[in-house]
Amino acid sequence: MTAEEIDSATFRRALGHFCTGVTVVTGIDGRRPVGFACQSFAALSLDPPLVLFCPGRWSRTWPLIERSGTFGVNVLTAEQREISSVFGRSGEDKFAGLSWRPAPSGAPVLDGVLAWLDCTVEDVHDGGDHRIVVGRVQILGPTAESDPLLFHKGSYTTVAPDLAPAPQDFLTWDADDWL
Repeated sequence: MTAEEIDSATFRRALGHFCTGVTVVTGIDGRRPVGFACQSFAALSLDPPLVLFCPGRWSRTWPLIERSGTFGVNVLTAEQREISSVFGRSGEDKFAGLSWRPAPSGAPVLDGVLAWLDCTVEDVHDGGDHRIVVGRVQILGPTAESDPLLFHKGSYTTVAPDLAPAPQDFLTWDADDWL
């Protein structure tokens, strides 16, 4: 299929075969916590420690976070599907009934997450119908021992408990190829 023949639904369906983790990107708009669910999140660089995520161009929440120059990333556990659903919808108070605490930047850290990062906005690039946000990690929170919440082919999923662990020889792979 050529670029001219690729429609957005076909493209989304094909990329849905790539399993992603689920995060909630958070920030503070004045004194009000804001956030959105984001599966387009990735590590970018080890030195310096950079991450990236891609909010939609028409997101109403991202501009509120961007103004502060800082953001948090909350990596969700398999038990946090409902949190992902809440942050994936439009709505005023997504934090109602949730327990959270502020990271040093003020960005909300949701209780019970697998991991969290506190970041400053390093750069924002145009990415078609999305923005590409590069963030510099300022603080890494502690990690939890739990299964991650994953998204695959339009549905939530998690790791299969009966899969054998990955071989440890990945530690000897060329560091230029793997982050």
